[in-house]
Amino acid sequence: MALENVRALVFDVFGTVVDWRSSVMRELAAAGARHGVEADWGAFADAWRYEGYLGGIAKVNRGEWPFMTTDELHRRKLEELLPQYGLGGLSAEEREDLNRAWHRLDPWPDSVPGLWRLKQRFVISTLSNGNVALLVAMAKRAGLPWDCVLGADVLGAFKPKPEAYLAGARVLGLEPGQVMLVAAHKVDLRAAQAAGLRAAFIPRPKEAGPNVQPDLAPDPAFDINAADFLELARMLGV
Repeated sequence: MALENVRALVFDVFGTVVDWRSSVMRELAAAGARHGVEADWGAFADAWRYEGYLGGIAKVNRGEWPFMTTDELHRRKLEELLPQYGLGGLSAEEREDLNRAWHRLDPWPDSVPGLWRLKQRFVISTLSNGNVALLVAMAKRAGLPWDCVLGADVLGAFKPKPEAYLAGARVLGLEPGQVMLVAAHKVDLRAAQAAGLRAAFIPRPKEAGPNVQPDLAPDPAFDINAADFLELARMLGV
């Protein structure tokens, strides 16, 4: 009965909707090829995300850094990584374009058709730590049919702070229990549940690369465990 009250599906984006690692590795390899540099682009992408993006968010949430957008967090780490991987000679224009690699992430094969199907019945929105400009650019390129784009810069907080989930529901004019977070990351889903949202787990086994072993097992604590967005739609009766 609780799921019958769900009016909106809000989505984690990086890893859940789009394949960040393969996309970023491709852009790094292209930049390396233009400059005659070969390197471990997977390691670069991992450090960029896990140390720069997720590590930066943790520092903001602990009050060690002031709030900054995901684009700013990415650029800060990029400047540190470029000389380590032989790309310290990139121009300012090249650096800015490479930082926008995160605006050009490819969706998983089921993402676009699944979102279109879910959109028939539910409001669909991002609920991402990305900033709105990044998420809009990504959606335009990838054809992601969001009804609404919510990022940390308009939510006023980074996940997993409860304020981020509650702000998402408030902006959509709904109670927390009328909103379901769809995510590939269990920490995100558990934080959403603690804030009163419903939770749907979508494992993405190819997200993290060979050096990270994510927990992909279904969890009965979540309202739904589905293989992908198309199965999620079927389970929700769309």
